[in-house]
Amino acid sequence: MKKLIGKLHLYLGLVSGIMVLIISITGCILAFEQEIKSVTQPYMFVNGPTGGKVLPPSQLADIARKALPGKVAKGVLYDTPNRNAQVGFYNLDPEYYYVVYLNQYTGKVEHIWNEDDDFFHFILHGHYYLWLPEKIGQPVVASATLVFFFMMISGMVLWWPKNKSAAKQRFSIKWNAAWRRKNYDLHNVLGFYMMSIGVVLAVTGLVWGFQWFSQGLYTVTGGKGSDVYYNPASDTVSTAQVTGPMQAVDKAWFQLQKEYPVYKTLNISFPTEKAESIFSYVNFREGTYYNVDYTYFDQYSAKKINAEGPYTGKYSEANFAKKLRRMNYDIHTGAILGLPGKMLMFFASLICATLPVTGFVIWWGRRKKAPKKVRKSVPVWATPS
Repeated sequence: MKKLIGKLHLYLGLVSGIMVLIISITGCILAFEQEIKSVTQPYMFVNGPTGGKVLPPSQLADIARKALPGKVAKGVLYDTPNRNAQVGFYNLDPEYYYVVYLNQYTGKVEHIWNEDDDFFHFILHGHYYLWLPEKIGQPVVASATLVFFFMMISGMVLWWPKNKSAAKQRFSIKWNAAWRRKNYDLHNVLGFYMMSIGVVLAVTGLVWGFQWFSQGLYTVTGGKGSDVYYNPASDTVSTAQVTGPMQAVDKAWFQLQKEYPVYKTLNISFPTEKAESIFSYVNFREGTYYNVDYTYFDQYSAKKINAEGPYTGKYSEANFAKKLRRMNYDIHTGAILGLPGKMLMFFASLICATLPVTGFVIWWGRRKKAPKKVRKSVPVWATPS
């Protein structure tokens, strides 16, 4: 059985190695995306006094639409008092994604962000799709992640020492050995130490990769119903209507301001379909996405709508399955533990990137290794007298 596992570990590693390398390297780069952007993108911050009266969503949307005529505004994100608001524009056909950064107090347009010009979005597409078309790249990355998960488990089986004397050697790298031996130790020892974190990276990645895995994990952890996000419908025949969708958005926003006087970020959507509801969330921890309260409003009456699934209601009232699902991204990036967690995931991803390389070197070395010559013994009767 161990020999069979070794063969599977080898061949699956050879097939998925380059994909794991790309996913791991891009993951390293994305680990500190927010910190890097805070330094390299000054337009994210308010240029001037802060703490004044904040403009409502309808006014910010009107200003942003003038900056991007012909594009569809989908929502606005109110960030911390020292940061600019963001109005998002995105569409699938024709495909585009823009963000207009505006001063949330004056409405001044500070910058228009374009997905096609952003370095981190380029890296993100590599991490999610290997820079392939989404319909092709997404299942390929998901499959590579599943293979990587098996590699972690099979690697543990192969690493497990037979006795105590062998165990001592498995926990350390013999730095004074020949380079082949050092490479072997780097693959095995580093692979062992990061295995538990690697499994976490793989499992949280598989939640996005395969719907069957996502739903299964959600159900096993206590979730009821479907884990797929959906936007509940507005009442299109309601008689209790406000003037229009944007007026309903403003009304919903004012309700949220009263209900949540203190928050880190607040996002509210602009309905573009007849039956679409207004989606909103209030985030209470900067740099993360799990500690969030979700609320849906009818676009005609601005009344709250009940919804099902993990992305509904208050975080404090969510069960374990809902909380775990909301934490998935922050666990994957390490942000849930703050900067130390991001550093941990960075180094884990870096080690993951080395494993296909050191594993390939081990395989290539064994493949090219010349067989030892067997010295034939000469019979006594054949020797000269």
